This record gives sequence, C-alpha cells and structure tokens, in this order.
Amino acid sequence: MQANDGSDREQHYNDFVALLSRHDQAIRRFVRSLLPNRDAADDVVQETALECWRKFDSFTGTQTDDENEFVRWACVIARYKALSWLRDQGRDKLVFRESVIEALATSALSQLDQREAERRAVDGCLAKLSDAQRKLVLSVHSPGQSVASIAKETGQQARRLYYQLDTLRTSLQRCIEKQLQKELRHG
Repeated sequence: MQANDGSDREQHYNDFVALLSRHDQAIRRFVRSLLPNRDAADDVVQETALECWRKFDSFTGTQTDDENEFVRWACVIARYKALSWLRDQGRDKLVFRESVIEALATSALSQLDQREAERRAVDGCLAKLSDAQRKLVLSVHSPGQSVASIAKETGQQARRLYYQLDTLRTSLQRCIEKQLQKELRHG
C-alpha cells in the first residue's frame, strides 16, 4: 500500500510540474505587469511556484479539469506574493503603492484569457508556415538574426526577403484575427 502512496505522490508532483511548465509564461507575464523590475518579478515567480506546490492539494481538491483555472489560481497567489515583496521593499521610492498593484492585478487577471487566446492563435498560425517562412518571420525578433543575415545565408536578395516578410506578416495577421474570431464564436 505504501508503494502505491509513493507513486500517487510522484504522479501528483508530475501533474503539478506539467501544469506549472505549461503556464509558466502566463504567470511570469502577470507578475511582470505588477512589479518594477525583472529581478523582482523573477523572485516573485519563484516564490509563487513554491507556494503553489505547497497548496496544490487544496487546488486539486476543489477545481475542475480546466487548466485556465490553474493559471487564475496561481496568479492570485502571485498577486499576494507581489504585495508581500512590495511591503518588504517599502523603503524604495521606485516601488508601486499597494493600491496600484491591486489595480494592475485586477486588470491583468481580466486580460488573462484574451492573452492566452492570442498566444494560441499566434502559435497556431505560425505552425501553418513552412520552416523557411517561420524562420524569416521570427528572424526579426531573434537576437543575432536579421533579414540581412538570412539573405546572406540563403543567397537571396534582402529586398526580396523584406517583401516576403511583409506578405507573411499580413497573412499572419489575417490568420490570427480569424482564429480569434473563431474562438470567440465557439468559446
């Protein structure tokens, strides 16, 4: 019986890690919208993850299978962790007042579903591109890469690649808008 308890606990831990990994970026964006700098946000995200693990039993005991509920639950914990960080840093003149953090948190929570839908739409539309098209589109947003470097690498003219990039961006924008409208109708 004890061996089963160990495997159940391990599965419970694996479930938690999978959820946290899948939603880490959403939680991280939420925390960054509340705090004045990246280091503070990183600290709070780490503390949030630990607190979520400590309270994961209560989450799994009361929630449905909806993964968005995990993000909302974790963001509520993150809000309290951010407020705690602010109280600890209260002497710093660059720290937001608690009322500002509450307003930011309320706003960020209300936009969480929309941001997640947008992320899914972008991922889905990027997946429809060929590898070469995706590389071109992402090159302008990747450190150390550029349209000029891709032109040199592929032997194509940079001007032609810029034209392709413009066409791809327009196509992606239409695809994303369609995906969001489709999700709005079915969601």
